[in-house]
Amino acid sequence: MKTYIALLRGINVSGQKIIKMAELASHFEHWGFQSVRTYIQSGNVIFSCNEGNKNDLALSIAKKIKAQYGFEVAVTVKEREDLVWVLENNPFRDSPGKDPSRTYFTFLFSPPGRHLVEKLQEYDFSPGEYLLIKDTIYFFAPYGYGKAKMNNNFFEKKLKVDATTRNLKTLIKLVEMAER
Repeated sequence: MKTYIALLRGINVSGQKIIKMAELASHFEHWGFQSVRTYIQSGNVIFSCNEGNKNDLALSIAKKIKAQYGFEVAVTVKEREDLVWVLENNPFRDSPGKDPSRTYFTFLFSPPGRHLVEKLQEYDFSPGEYLLIKDTIYFFAPYGYGKAKMNNNFFEKKLKVDATTRNLKTLIKLVEMAER
């Protein structure tokens, strides 16, 4: 058995795509996953199953959610080690004067085109900063995420990919929960 973390995009936001986490956990168990746990209402599910391809798992979960709830939800699946790597390689981690609670992690569900990444560099919303490393955008929002001009929707639109964003506290908690 291997432990995975499913990150669902855009559920329970502004009264749309409502999925209760206890109900979702129950569905995950019904779908054959084990040791299912959820964290907060934003679509974080830790589960175990026989080893599988993360992309195949994500597609399978998205299809099952569509069948169960009648709406589409983009899903990405990570392993604990993936999230540990993201935390350890956070370019803002030890930056003086940067409040760690203002750091966000946008996970891209597929690789963006190189030309779109280059075009993204034309945008400057200083003092906000971002850096794309592998499939993750590390984003520092000095005034908080709610006031940031660069957010999940901005990155999705500019890079033409699905994505989901988590804050530092959530990422740390998911790593802790996946360790058990």
